[in-house]
Amino acid sequence: MSAVDPSGASASGRVGGEAERFVDLRLLLPALVAWVVVVILQWSGSATGIVIGVAVVSGFGAAVALHRMRRLHASPGDGRQTRTAVLALTCASVALTTTCLAGHDSIRSAGSLLTWAGDRASVVVEAVADSDPRRVRAREDRSGEAEMVVLRARIVRVTARGATSQVDAPVLVIGGVDWVGLQWQEGFRARGRLAPAEAGDDVVAILRATGPPELTAEAPPVARGAAYVRGRFREATARLPPDAAGLVPALVIGDTSATPVDLSEAMTVTGMSHLSAVSGSNVAIVLAAAIGAARLAGVRRRWRPVLAVVVLAGFVVLARPEPSVVRAAVMGVVGLVGLSASRRRAGVPALAASIVVLLCWDPWLARAYGFALSVLATLGLLILARPWGERLGRLLPERLARAGPTLAVPLAAQVMCAPVVVLLQASVSLVAVPANLVAAPFVAPATILGVATAVVSVIWVDAAAWLAWLAAIPTLAIAGVARVAASMPFGSLPWPAGPPGALLLGGLSVLGLVTAPWLRFRLLQRPLAGLAIIAVTTAAAVPTRNVGWPMAGWSLVACDVGQGDGIVLSTSAGHAVLVDAGLDPAVIDGCLRRLDVRVLDAVILTHFHADHVNGLPGALRGREVREILTSAVQDPLFQVGAVGDWARAAGVAVKPLFAGDRLEWPGITARVWWPARVLHEGSIPNNGSVVMTADVKGVHVVLLGDIEREAARAVGAAIRRDPQVPGWEVDVVKVAHHGSANIDPAVLDALPGAVAVISVGAENDYGHPAPSTLTDLRSRGFQILRTDVDGDIAVGRPSGGSLMVATRGP
Repeated sequence: MSAVDPSGASASGRVGGEAERFVDLRLLLPALVAWVVVVILQWSGSATGIVIGVAVVSGFGAAVALHRMRRLHASPGDGRQTRTAVLALTCASVALTTTCLAGHDSIRSAGSLLTWAGDRASVVVEAVADSDPRRVRAREDRSGEAEMVVLRARIVRVTARGATSQVDAPVLVIGGVDWVGLQWQEGFRARGRLAPAEAGDDVVAILRATGPPELTAEAPPVARGAAYVRGRFREATARLPPDAAGLVPALVIGDTSATPVDLSEAMTVTGMSHLSAVSGSNVAIVLAAAIGAARLAGVRRRWRPVLAVVVLAGFVVLARPEPSVVRAAVMGVVGLVGLSASRRRAGVPALAASIVVLLCWDPWLARAYGFALSVLATLGLLILARPWGERLGRLLPERLARAGPTLAVPLAAQVMCAPVVVLLQASVSLVAVPANLVAAPFVAPATILGVATAVVSVIWVDAAAWLAWLAAIPTLAIAGVARVAASMPFGSLPWPAGPPGALLLGGLSVLGLVTAPWLRFRLLQRPLAGLAIIAVTTAAAVPTRNVGWPMAGWSLVACDVGQGDGIVLSTSAGHAVLVDAGLDPAVIDGCLRRLDVRVLDAVILTHFHADHVNGLPGALRGREVREILTSAVQDPLFQVGAVGDWARAAGVAVKPLFAGDRLEWPGITARVWWPARVLHEGSIPNNGSVVMTADVKGVHVVLLGDIEREAARAVGAAIRRDPQVPGWEVDVVKVAHHGSANIDPAVLDALPGAVAVISVGAENDYGHPAPSTLTDLRSRGFQILRTDVDGDIAVGRPSGGSLMVATRGP
């Protein structure tokens, strides 16, 4: 009998162990389907009636599935019952999320605000501040800079044209410096002009205030208390070194206002941006520390969840319950549940439920990259962190074996998030995983000491200031890792942009995970062959300069930056002028590296849309930039402020360009034709683009920015009036606005050229280049080159001879 018992116990233990290791992913399907449906409905701009229809049909499907499941109840082992249950949950999740979407949309669109925003009406609003004011800088004209303030608010009453409308609508407010004193949750009255927001945005309109806010209600006591703690905490951290003074408040209260711009950019490039703001990992660390402290203090187990809820609520209020913070809080709780030994299998169901709940609370999270990254990182923690941690623990020396799970968490998160990161960067970071592994041991001490600093600052600021120096030690280590990793050569691998690139990387990741055990077995059998394969693969992954690229004597290169512009004009060996920087810093940096450009005599930003300026940090990185020239039309203000921040961090002066300006660098003479004035028809930023002609080492170039029909008509008229124009010989025309149809074809008649270059992203959502534009170009005899088809495009006159064109391939 005694011989049987151990065996039975052992078998039971094995079965229990297998059950613990089994992760049921089926409950994720309903949440993911609901997520996709919400995204499709938002992208398509479906009317509320259609959304309600989808909800009704889904609810009917759930009812049918439940009825069928009851009929199958007699045979619980039948797989049909499980499939039917999943179908019922899927339909119910879709019905629930789409019903919430319809409800939110109905509330947001009630009243007259949307109509008045479409008319750009002057209004008086009564509202509540939903965020803290944030300072941005905008260059207004030649005389200097203007400081602006932006914040989110919820309008409750709006008056225009003698009528008043009761609403409940989120808006973005842009005001002057007199708005900076407004506190979160304070009520105010203000005057301004409304403008419509982008379709599918999480705000319904933009309010450009024409004066200061008039306070109408003070913030609730909880909000005032949170503001007091935040103020004392900032005071305690104010004397820290710049990197620590920025990161400590960012980790604890989500205040990134003091974070140096170059540090933020370095953390983004190295995949460490989640460490520069409140994230799910911060929440999990705070909760784990609170529960551990309660255990040491002898708090009974049944009271610990109550304590955790109180701590979580306080943390969220302190960091502001904005969508990103609430999302981080929920995902942090899910991650903590998934790592708990007693509730390990509850992690995935909790994640599925949290997705549905968050989409019901704020359906516009569905289109937020941050939401996708949070979900994927949490999923990686739930399904990969534990087995990988155990494997790493066996590989590490015995004294370091307990560090295995700590190292596995960032590794699992990076692998799961990589496909979404590719959508944002069009490159794969080769330093993100090692950088996060090195930084991982510093995150918990930085967070816990930062929270302790915030708590102590309420009682005694001077003592908190000393404690803040302890928090500064790990945060400075994190910042140091980010800066070193960002400066490493070959830190990123160019990757196909857009959904195809994300799908490719996701497929390769799944393939690697599935085949990893087989590969490990083969490598152990034949280690020399395995090392050879690893060496060849690594060598192939390291970016190298293309043989024969660029062609000798190049004058102009249109970089393939996707849906955006990045034009390089050669001045001398290693020197160039960059016209626009595209959307992705890594992509424009890679193009400049391939051209061996070490000094930028100037960067010209034709206008301030993201696909022309967001890559600027990549152009500034690792090379001398002598000046930045921009359009005199300073719109949109957010991008203007970002450009100003990047320029100040790099110590580069910013100057506006106006029609009539003449520019000169070695090998280049240029003339600015536009902007001569602000056009309020069409897109103000696009029609404010810098239009210039240039002679670049004997190649005559016309750069049209993103001008639309109205500006093109004015530019064409100005060119035709100029007495020097009849003698022009144009070699290259950079086609306006990625080949958009919204252009006056007559401008092409004023610019007879040989080569038309269209900088455009492959399979973009805008239909660029338009067939009508291509027809207009062909009918005028242009040779058409496109970056989505040809990749980087080089044009030049080697040795002053005939015009030569070379392409690098997409």
